Amino acid sequence: MTAPRIDALQYANWSEKIFRQMREGGVDAVHATITYHENFRETVLNIEAWNRRFERHPDLIFQGFSAADITLAQDTGRTAIFFGSQNPSCIEDDIGLVEVLHRLGLRFMQLSYNNQSLLATGCYEAEDTGLTRMGREVVTEMNRVGLVVDMSHSGERSTLEAIDHSTRPIAITHANPASWHAARRNKSDRVLDALSESGGMLGFSLYPHHLRGGSDCTLTDFCEMVARTADRIGPDRVGIGTDLCQDQPDSVVDWMRAGRWTKRMDYGEGSAAAPGFPPMPGWFRDNRDFGQIEAGLRGTGLSDTDVAGIMGTNWRAFFDRSFGPVS
Repeated sequence: MTAPRIDALQYANWSEKIFRQMREGGVDAVHATITYHENFRETVLNIEAWNRRFERHPDLIFQGFSAADITLAQDTGRTAIFFGSQNPSCIEDDIGLVEVLHRLGLRFMQLSYNNQSLLATGCYEAEDTGLTRMGREVVTEMNRVGLVVDMSHSGERSTLEAIDHSTRPIAITHANPASWHAARRNKSDRVLDALSESGGMLGFSLYPHHLRGGSDCTLTDFCEMVARTADRIGPDRVGIGTDLCQDQPDSVVDWMRAGRWTKRMDYGEGSAAAPGFPPMPGWFRDNRDFGQIEAGLRGTGLSDTDVAGIMGTNWRAFFDRSFGPVS
């Protein structure tokens, strides 16, 4: 069987067109954001919407629960969809909802989304106070049930403390090295080294605000960055997490960045003059272009094994270690 192609983060305006593009691009599994600032009940409504998609398109997609579902996806020519949350709002202030949501299929949860949460500090706060008391308890519970700690939008101290406190490897599903492009959301070498030493995973983001040169970033520049990072933290510690927000209206940015915490628009990274979604690089329009990334990685001189790992084998191994309860 060929190595899988896995994307560790997408938040698209989901449609049959996108699901068919996943199949055209040979994408076997996608970690899909199903909730940002939604509370528990609203998150359940989003799961209901996904259930309808699975019913309408059973020949294209199905819900993934374990790493074995990636093999099922490859065997049946479909894409396994794994649920994730980009904020802990879905558990409200109730640690018991960690297990409930895991049973409903949630497999990743960020401890913060740019701002301070009940659990940790986001990367846009002026002061990072690290994991809160509740944050430490929730990480322990996430470790117990098999819900992956994701620190993609968290501050440096919070991320390092999550790595240190967690008894299972964590993930940064969609970010790049800050040494390559100094976006607030990208990660320092100190964080990347700690992530690697703990057995965690980094997913490289293709969202233009995270790329050197933005939408004009070249495939060669991106792939050479991936290769250098693999050399630094290990070729088995890296994968792809595109952060593809395909077909979303610009109004969705309001929800992603501002949620309910402000009455004003929070422009976040990028230009206040262009608050919407930036255009993707020309070499990665959508899921059909995963082959471009693979070809670009081969062009850097990475071995076939390392390229296969980055495109999906590493994530599959991480899913296998991470999605079940502690044995």
